[in-house]
Amino acid sequence: MKDKLITTLKIVISLGLMAYLFYRFLSNPTDRTVLLDTLTTANYWYLLMALALYMTAVITNAVKWNILLRAQGVSVPLGALINYTFVGFFFNNFLPANVGGDVMRGFGVARYTERNADAAVSVVVDRIIGLMGYMVSAVAAALIVVGIVSQTGQLGGIPASDTLIRNLTQVEIVAVLGTVAIMTGFAMILSHRLRQLMGRIFEIKFLRPLAPIYNQLSNAFGAYRYQYRSLFVAFLLGIANIILTSLVDIAIVAGLRGFIPPLYIFLFNPIIAVILIAPISIGGLGTMSVLYVYFYGLVGVPETLAFALSLIKQLVIYLGSLPGGILWLKSRKRGGGSSDEDALPEDVLQVRGREPGV
Repeated sequence: MKDKLITTLKIVISLGLMAYLFYRFLSNPTDRTVLLDTLTTANYWYLLMALALYMTAVITNAVKWNILLRAQGVSVPLGALINYTFVGFFFNNFLPANVGGDVMRGFGVARYTERNADAAVSVVVDRIIGLMGYMVSAVAAALIVVGIVSQTGQLGGIPASDTLIRNLTQVEIVAVLGTVAIMTGFAMILSHRLRQLMGRIFEIKFLRPLAPIYNQLSNAFGAYRYQYRSLFVAFLLGIANIILTSLVDIAIVAGLRGFIPPLYIFLFNPIIAVILIAPISIGGLGTMSVLYVYFYGLVGVPETLAFALSLIKQLVIYLGSLPGGILWLKSRKRGGGSSDEDALPEDVLQVRGREPGV
């Protein structure tokens, strides 16, 4: 019942936000004309390029995950990891009610090895490394943007007002604080002493049955403690992933025949992605559009262009995630029609429905 209520709430939020945005832009004759012209006169070759870049970013994420698994001594074919990554994105964007994409990715790896804790932890570390990459990129972009705007008074030919500089400075502060928080949390997870201290909680009588599970997870995290090279390479691939997803937005803007300074895209793309982790809507539908309109509005980008960008970006995400659905259906047929969810271990089922979006 709880899962159904949460899913219903997500649907209401997504549909409510989209209804509000469409009413806002279509009820005004001027905005309606601009929005429809922007969408109907788009250069679809650029939009196809955006789709190709998005799918390349998904594959890059699978390569990053492969490196993190190898750091644990878990060997899974890259082709299988690409499979599971696409399936994960499909579940994130189309079927968020029961099994999240991260759960499906972890379960897929667990089918290759009996080291279930290592499989689960690899997904968590992959998520954390990705978040670190996004926030570091946001900080770097914010520093560059604020520096250029402060010195020249403009960016990309767009004059900068005092309000714009103040807004950018606030975004920079948020990005820095977010980066510090994520890095501190990851360092705490890798700390052997802190994990030992936390383990004492499971000496309490009613928590003792959970101690073996905690020890397995703690040891799995501990495997990354001295894997500096693997973590750094994974971080670099996370940065590459951010560049690719930012290029997706740049290609879409070009296809819409609009103009947004690329530095703004490199600034807001990671921040929006991190905020969308909060699972309050269906695959980010509605919330992503609101965030695009809000953040790009801070720097003077026309709201109609920002909304059109968000709509095409959402479409690209859906189309890029569809191969995961096809792969999942094929795997079910090969398994005699059994559901992957039915085969999930009990400890994995307990965490379903808590998947954060990308």
